[in-house]
Amino acid sequence: MRNTVTPIAPRSRQHEALEARVAFRLAGALSESTHQLPHDISERLRVARDRAVERAGAVRRASAPMFLGQSGGTAVLGWTPPVWLRLASLMPLAVLLAGLVLIQQYHDHEQIAVAAEIDAALLSDELPPTAYGDPGFAEYLRSDPTP
Repeated sequence: MRNTVTPIAPRSRQHEALEARVAFRLAGALSESTHQLPHDISERLRVARDRAVERAGAVRRASAPMFLGQSGGTAVLGWTPPVWLRLASLMPLAVLLAGLVLIQQYHDHEQIAVAAEIDAALLSDELPPTAYGDPGFAEYLRSDPTP
């Protein structure tokens, strides 16, 4: 013989609405008959009602679904993440910064290599470097070399 556990069905909205209607009717009936009670008993009931409302609010807040914006989740749950988890959460930022630095260094290296290639071409040319600064030579380069 196997022990089978039947799962408890979740409450439906109709069931909750019915419970709320019964609770409101019961509260109304109790409120109507409070004027017949002595003062000390009505005060004790009022204090008990206030406590019950506070407790119900605390239970509702504790069981409410938690969203990302609500105090980060650590204060409500009472759990602080360990140091290694905090450091691990900073790893993507460190990798991103390292990647950006490497890209910048590669870009600078490429610019230096291109400038060195241009300088080598200028220095190994038959013309002296001062010829490139001459306005007439610049005009000669702009003109069409074909006769």
